[in-house]
Amino acid sequence: MVLNKLSLLHYKNFENVTFNFNDKINCFVGFNGVGKTNVLDSIYHLAYGKSYFNPVTSQNINHNADFFVIDGEFKKNDREEKVVVSAKKGQKKVIKRNAKAYEKFSDHIGLIPVVIISPADRDLIMEGSDVRRKFIDGIISQSDKPYLTSLINYNKILSQRNSLLKYFAANRTFEKETLEVYNLQLLPLAKSIHEKRKAFLEIFTPIFEERYATISDGKEAVKLKYKSQLSETSLTELLAAHLQKDLKLQYSSAGTHKDDLSLKIKGHSVKKFGSQGQQKSYLIALKLAQYDFLKQVSKVNPILLLDDVFDKLDEERVAQIIKLVTQDDLGQLFISDTHADRTENVVKSHAKEYQMIHLT
Repeated sequence: MVLNKLSLLHYKNFENVTFNFNDKINCFVGFNGVGKTNVLDSIYHLAYGKSYFNPVTSQNINHNADFFVIDGEFKKNDREEKVVVSAKKGQKKVIKRNAKAYEKFSDHIGLIPVVIISPADRDLIMEGSDVRRKFIDGIISQSDKPYLTSLINYNKILSQRNSLLKYFAANRTFEKETLEVYNLQLLPLAKSIHEKRKAFLEIFTPIFEERYATISDGKEAVKLKYKSQLSETSLTELLAAHLQKDLKLQYSSAGTHKDDLSLKIKGHSVKKFGSQGQQKSYLIALKLAQYDFLKQVSKVNPILLLDDVFDKLDEERVAQIIKLVTQDDLGQLFISDTHADRTENVVKSHAKEYQMIHLT
């Protein structure tokens, strides 16, 4: 997968700009605030139909305009793919593939495999379980359309069930039969989602452990464990056991929407006991494992975006990362950094083909 050309019109801090890219490595360098991260985010936007950093569409429009357009020209398996994402204030976002608009945005997921590594990934460690669920859901959905459909339907029914619980509380009533309708709809979806997450992590975890071993030079042992209420009991039993709690809280407190990942290093929580360098290495290993998995299932080299990835990493780990991403067969790579000399020196020592793009 290669992005040959990118045009941005009224996207974030850019008024109107076009970039032509190198097939291998492209380095965006410049001071903070010039838009390096925004360029990388626009590439992510073309792949996923939304910003990685700000999912509120209207907030990605330049302050001096009322719409934005992101236009990307890709090459995938020797075939040209033109993807355009556009949005206007007060109107629905439009995603087009080769001039034809999608009816459902979910149909676009998986066409352009992209992996981003960013300081914002720290949320995977520091924030709640929803961030970690979105991480694994995002990977599985890239190659499994039925999974994405199940996930969308599950969340829709769950929202309806929660609305019913709120209705019960507001009207001081309870209708067991009505609630049971939603429960029965959730059962097969929850089972399918749980089984696919479990199967995915059985494949993904060894890939992650191998990546971390390479980054840390084998100095630290890491673990990744899938935590789910459905591992111990069925959703039918869970919903029955949590009924009174759900009625009191006015939302569904049990199900696959409560799944989580346990992240450990040397047997201890990465969040509580990992140093900044260890946490960053852990996150990079997770993202490179995501890259490996997507490459394996799609038979295409995903595009890799490295946003300010060298921040807070010691030189030894930086060298390991650069060596990984330049010497492995990783396809096209985009890097953003504030230090042009540092980036070029490190990239030049490992790669023959690259492009430096200075933003001002």
